[in-house]
Amino acid sequence: MYAVFQVGGQQFRAGVGDKVRVEQLPQQVGEAVELENVLLVSDGDQVQVGRPTVGGAKVKTTVVEQSQGDKILVFHYRPGGKRHRVKTGHRQDYTWLRVDEIVAG
Repeated sequence: MYAVFQVGGQQFRAGVGDKVRVEQLPQQVGEAVELENVLLVSDGDQVQVGRPTVGGAKVKTTVVEQSQGDKILVFHYRPGGKRHRVKTGHRQDYTWLRVDEIVAG
């Protein structure tokens, strides 16, 4: 059984027991999170497709970890001898969720 759900403007496909890396959520490690934007639920032969979401379907997850992604270097440069060079970095914050249960609508 798997579900396609939406978190933070992105769609994810996951089954029970899978870990998913999503944009940072305000919950702490160990807290339960119910995701209600379920777009599709599949149980072997039977598939429920939402328009746009499946009514009554939920994905119950638990926050496993709060972490940061790899550092991305950003370099601004203006050619022509203007001496404009700026080097900065960015690390995106992520939340790892473990899918505990998928409730079909």
